Amino acid sequence: MTNKEKYKQAFSVLHASGRISLEEERMKIMKKKARFQAAAAAVAVCLAFAGGGSIAYAADLGGVQRKIQLWVHGDQTDADIVYNANGSYDLWFEENGAQEERHGGGIAIDEDGTERSLTEEEIIEHLNQPEVDYREDGSVWVYYYDQEIDITDQFKDGVCYVKVSNGETTLYMTILYQDGYCTSPHKYESPDSFN
Repeated sequence: MTNKEKYKQAFSVLHASGRISLEEERMKIMKKKARFQAAAAAVAVCLAFAGGGSIAYAADLGGVQRKIQLWVHGDQTDADIVYNANGSYDLWFEENGAQEERHGGGIAIDEDGTERSLTEEEIIEHLNQPEVDYREDGSVWVYYYDQEIDITDQFKDGVCYVKVSNGETTLYMTILYQDGYCTSPHKYESPDSFN
């Protein structure tokens, strides 16, 4: 008898233990799982290509686009806004049948002195601040939410003080004629604080 035949005879009586067969089952499951994951990845790639148009649209604008409602000259208006990664925004809306746009943004400085980009909430808060409008007819108007206030005759020595409220927030405005304005939730600011 040859060595090969002796090995066959010796090992022919041995059977695989349950542990080895469990390992084989585990390997089969892993192979199936790998095939499923590959198929899921292929589906995800197909969906990405199908949705690529909308992704490219957002990428072209450079930020996150949303629809918001905004008060413009006393009227609530629908607007499209893009929040850019650097804290700036681009805004488009229609007023009196004409397409208007605004751009702005900036940084905020935290209490620890760290500079950061404005958040979406801070940009919306900024857009909801009162506005002062100097019209061609010489009149001066303040707009705050649905309010339109003619302040033309309220200037004394080039300064006007106006209190506005939207029902939740009251603001005190100090307006220098054609030289800026500031708002405070606590009190009117001194015109000297503008310099």
